[in-house]
Amino acid sequence: MNTPQNHPGTFQGSTFVFVVLLSIFGAIIGIQLLTTLGVTPNTSIIGALAAMILARVPLSLLRQFRNVHVQNLAQTAISSATFGAANSLLLPIAIPYLMGRPDLILPMFIGVGLAMLLDGFMLYRLFDTRVFPATGAWPPGVAAAEAIKAGDSGGKQAKVLGVGIGVGVIGAWLHVPMSAFGIAFLGNIWALTMFGVGLLIRGYSNPVLGVDINALYIPHGLMIGAGLVALVQVVAQIRHHRKKSAPGPRAADPKDATQSGSADRVRSAMQFGAVAYIVLAALIAFGSGIHAELSWPMLAAFVVYAAFAALAHELIVGIAAMHSGWFPAFAVALITLLVGMLIGFPPLGLTMLCGFAAATGPAFADMGYDLKAGFILRGNNADPRFELQGRRQQLICAMIAFVVAIPIVYLSFQSYFASGLVPPVARVYAATIKAGISGDVGMHLAMWAIPGAIVQWLDGPKRQIGVLLSTGLLIFSPLAGWAVLIGIGLRLLVLRIWGDKIQNTMEVFAAGAIAGDAIYGFFHSIFQYQAKTQ
Repeated sequence: MNTPQNHPGTFQGSTFVFVVLLSIFGAIIGIQLLTTLGVTPNTSIIGALAAMILARVPLSLLRQFRNVHVQNLAQTAISSATFGAANSLLLPIAIPYLMGRPDLILPMFIGVGLAMLLDGFMLYRLFDTRVFPATGAWPPGVAAAEAIKAGDSGGKQAKVLGVGIGVGVIGAWLHVPMSAFGIAFLGNIWALTMFGVGLLIRGYSNPVLGVDINALYIPHGLMIGAGLVALVQVVAQIRHHRKKSAPGPRAADPKDATQSGSADRVRSAMQFGAVAYIVLAALIAFGSGIHAELSWPMLAAFVVYAAFAALAHELIVGIAAMHSGWFPAFAVALITLLVGMLIGFPPLGLTMLCGFAAATGPAFADMGYDLKAGFILRGNNADPRFELQGRRQQLICAMIAFVVAIPIVYLSFQSYFASGLVPPVARVYAATIKAGISGDVGMHLAMWAIPGAIVQWLDGPKRQIGVLLSTGLLIFSPLAGWAVLIGIGLRLLVLRIWGDKIQNTMEVFAAGAIAGDAIYGFFHSIFQYQAKTQ
């Protein structure tokens, strides 16, 4: 696959029109499936396939869609619109609606709309740094890239990908989480093992041991401890490489300079994000009238905590997504809510806090998947100038998708809510706020935060085993746990027999399995939606 001199632009030819149309389609699909089935499908593969189909139409107007980089822009647009409309926009505004406060929907909508745009931009700034390296797993991004590459080049790798897609579809039809199986071949073995162990503990602790760890808030406490240590580790990395790059008598090492540039980008992005989230939190506080219910010290605490929670939320969700391909966005937002209840914020403040936190993370993680796909298609940074061009075009595509999603959600949410179609997880948040919280919950969170912090600290920031263990514990899917651990076992066995020469083929097969799972899940969700609405 040859690298062109300049990356195709989003506004060139008919690309812009196609991006807008895909964004409309992705936003509608995301809204409908989240409200009816409670899930948001990964539509990136669908966008890539749509571009591939157009490329086969014998019209000169559509010839540009044969370019793999244009196909990458297409998958970026549709996936951004899907996650943005459903997770970042519709879910948060459903919370005040269920709380009986429709007057709060507009200030919430404005706040989370801006937070969604900031969320995507933050990942763009942090991608290809030591915190979120381009060489990270990002499994759905690998799946999208390999599907596009196979469609472009054909040959042996296309056959391997096709077999993987077939296995993924069949496995998904048999109710096996094939995405979990596929990521076992792509990510860090230690991190994914902890993820799989967490999934199994959550799935079998109650039926085998008679202990409901979720009701005891054990996963939530572990994630609080692991997440806080992960944030401290990020700050420590920045400080370490800043000191390492300080001028001195020793000659500069090019590797040190590269790491310093990464650390500088992380530091500037984090500083920018902190200020921006404080501004957005203040906007939400004053726009919703929270300031009238709180004293000035409590108002300041609300703004600072909401900003910190939003920044921490996207980092934790992003780390989990990078390593495992799964992100516990709903559960981490619930943790934010629980801590806010312990602080003592009133129901109005908790409502806005929960929606604000829930809006950050999904767009952040999805942007990581999209940029990973582009990174692979652009030759793994073989041409740094071309890589930066492509990354910038993907950001433009994602922002267009977000902007398209905003009016679609605003014009349609009333009809959905009036029909009783509300995201199920929003009902959980609203019920939690209404029920209140006891002192025992705070004790459980504090107690279990300690082992979570220890696990994360012991292994360091590279593999994030504390965050990944907590992620598995927050998700109820024991089958996914078995799929991850069996996949890891097969991966080790294959490498033992054939060695590293089989690595690339194995990764293409794994990407196919993930793509097959996504394709089956998408069309199965459509059929389920049609059956439910008839």
